[in-house]
Amino acid sequence: MAKRPTKYELAKDWLRRYTNMPLDGFGDFILLTNFSKYAERFAEQFGCDLTSGAPMQAATNGDGLTIVNFGIGSPNAALIMDLLSARQPKGVLFLGKCGGLKKSAEIGRFILPIGAIRGEGTSDDYMPAEVPALPSFKLHKFVSQKLHADKDARDYRTGVVFTTNRRLWEHDEEFLARLRNAGAIAIDMETATIFICGHKNQIARGALLLVSDFPITPDGVKSSESDRQVTKSWVDLHIRLGIESMTDIAKHGEEMRHFRY
Repeated sequence: MAKRPTKYELAKDWLRRYTNMPLDGFGDFILLTNFSKYAERFAEQFGCDLTSGAPMQAATNGDGLTIVNFGIGSPNAALIMDLLSARQPKGVLFLGKCGGLKKSAEIGRFILPIGAIRGEGTSDDYMPAEVPALPSFKLHKFVSQKLHADKDARDYRTGVVFTTNRRLWEHDEEFLARLRNAGAIAIDMETATIFICGHKNQIARGALLLVSDFPITPDGVKSSESDRQVTKSWVDLHIRLGIESMTDIAKHGEEMRHFRY
């Protein structure tokens, strides 16, 4: 009777299967994104190869920083965090976009979430519902310092992000009322999953989100054209902040140890 493979054996095999990059091609620090433009800009900046022919794109620069475009949604977010457990990176930072839910979270602002509401369902397969979805404090502390020091970063915001698996909800008045009652500063589809799966897999994790739309008002709902304008105006800064944060934490940051609750 064949022996059942271990989680490490599966994750190691499937990490290459899904990214076309071998385990030793990944650096100690990881940037996660769900936009090909981010991965392409990263590869162009550092003159490194971007993998192709697999569901997820990946590239690693000369400083040992890897970017992975894992796709959209909480199931994909859980998948990449599970696969990265084979590599056990020292830190993972998610560069994502989100919809602003409060007036202070206008388009172009950056949000450093202090936690995330687990409205996506995926994280329920990893930890009980009462376990909060939290970033790693030391990683977020370092990113916060980088934001404070950068004159182009504007005043960033902190708060709780609502993570959902729904994509077309802007028409749903009942769901909009639920968001208002939750008190969240923004909404996205991945942050809570990354936080919970990072905790489960003992990976230090964080998120730096860019507000790309203001969906609780009719004229603030994202369109293809409005997203192009956001990309043109703020994506280069978003990528730069992620790269500098993770590069500097690799060189000067404190060791980020993971402790179970």
